[in-house]
Amino acid sequence: MAAAYAARAVKTEARNQSVRDRLEPLGPGERPAWVTAAALLAFGLGTLNIVLYLAGVRVEGATLGGTVLVGLILVACAGGMWLAKYSAVLAFEVLLGITAAFAALSLLVASSVAGALRSVVVVAVCGTFFWKLIRAMARMQMPARPGEQRR
Repeated sequence: MAAAYAARAVKTEARNQSVRDRLEPLGPGERPAWVTAAALLAFGLGTLNIVLYLAGVRVEGATLGGTVLVGLILVACAGGMWLAKYSAVLAFEVLLGITAAFAALSLLVASSVAGALRSVVVVAVCGTFFWKLIRAMARMQMPARPGEQRR
């Protein structure tokens, strides 16, 4: 059992190293396309949250303070991702994971086909961004190429 585990660990590490070797570090001022898309999504959702609340659109249980707080967190993540900051992408990944989990759990209590479809769409969008941002984060963590400085 221990030998099988050790062999699997060696194989997994070799596969991980192979993936690492194929990654290209970010160039100076470079921002991966999925990070740009995530920044635009976060900015749009954060702004839309605040604007719709101020326009009178209400969700049961939503308060001005909570809505503005969530909106500002999303806008702050968007700003950080626009600047290709690893911590902002990580924070947005956390928000994506929480949102996808709640949307998936809401399928258990969906009372209509439309509600279930909305949950599926949220899970699909959050899951896609979550998955695509993982590789971008790996590239953001890589050391700079020889002769280049990190941002």
